[in-house]
Amino acid sequence: MVTALQDGRRLSPARMAPRDVARVGADGLRTRPTRALLSALGIAIGIAAMVAVVGISSSSREELNRQLAALGTNLLTVSPGQTVEGQNAKLPAEAEAMIARIGPVTATSATGAITSAKAYRSDRIPKVETNGLTVVAARVSLPQTVGATVRSGVWLNGVTGRYPAAVLGADTADRLGIGRPSPQTEILVGGARFTVIGILNPVTLAPELDTAVLIGWDIATDAFRFDGRATTVYTRSRDSKIEAVRGVLATTANPQAPGDVNVSRPSDILAARRAADATLNGLLLGLGSVALLVGGVGVANTMVISVLERRAEIGLRRSLGATRGQIRLQFLAESLLLSTLGGVGGVLLGVAVTTGYAAYQSWPAVVPAWATAGALAATTLIGGVAGLYPAIRAARLSPTEALATP
Repeated sequence: MVTALQDGRRLSPARMAPRDVARVGADGLRTRPTRALLSALGIAIGIAAMVAVVGISSSSREELNRQLAALGTNLLTVSPGQTVEGQNAKLPAEAEAMIARIGPVTATSATGAITSAKAYRSDRIPKVETNGLTVVAARVSLPQTVGATVRSGVWLNGVTGRYPAAVLGADTADRLGIGRPSPQTEILVGGARFTVIGILNPVTLAPELDTAVLIGWDIATDAFRFDGRATTVYTRSRDSKIEAVRGVLATTANPQAPGDVNVSRPSDILAARRAADATLNGLLLGLGSVALLVGGVGVANTMVISVLERRAEIGLRRSLGATRGQIRLQFLAESLLLSTLGGVGGVLLGVAVTTGYAAYQSWPAVVPAWATAGALAATTLIGGVAGLYPAIRAARLSPTEALATP
């Protein structure tokens, strides 16, 4: 353990290579496999608890975010307002395309009200009995943007949108007495016969569609002289940019007269979602810190007991020439190896618990990368800190004192 130089200079201790440090540190674990296993298991349970708590909470939050997103947290609508003269304004024909160019906007769609056309079940219904129904030209992308689903039949597509085909809102179908669409099911729209090809479920985000008869954009232009100007533009944006998008929607939709444009405000659910995220983040940090503290105490306890049990070994090594620094390195390396093994096992166990619980609850399984990386880094750091005192204590033992211990 020491090196003598041929020229008679003072002896200096030999430095241990990193490989030797790791080998010596691992010897303590190999010679006491049961204690090492139980100690690593204690650390692993603490780390697994942290990872599982973070993972389950993150999975729960992801499920909550999905449910809130279905309620329209990132949905904004643009519609024409009134001019300064008090007349009904109109959106430019290119408004929808211009809104789609906004960077954070992820989806757009539009509808156009056809005020000149009314919908009836048959030609025997009096003209005044409109049932409060509206005829609306709809883009093919509308269901994906507003979260609409088809109860029966099919939605409009690029082909059926050119022909007299109609999709009914949920209330519209009830008022017209139509339960299921079929090739023989027809209604009158603006005096022309349209085949009902689909019926929607109630649309939570756009309830105005429930009382609408939706037809294709092309057939609306050809049959009813629809001018192609949208009366409602639906937009989906990234949650973090929703306020910024709202701030530019009016100017983008109608640069000449932004004051003639109405823009809906972000949903109150978005604020609730952000509040929930902030609360859960604080909870995760608190629980994770407690779990790491418990793991660190376990490492420190294990290493202190190890020093007490191995006083004779320490004395023998010191008498053979091992320096205080080498003794410190030995016990510090053993502590780091023990905590690292427990950390890796804990991360794997935590991920497995999170995945299993999320599958049981039908949630998306989410384990943040920062949780696994942070758990390993924190475990190694805590293992080093927890093993520092026992290492220093072991290094302070004199050979005679250590060898005299029974």
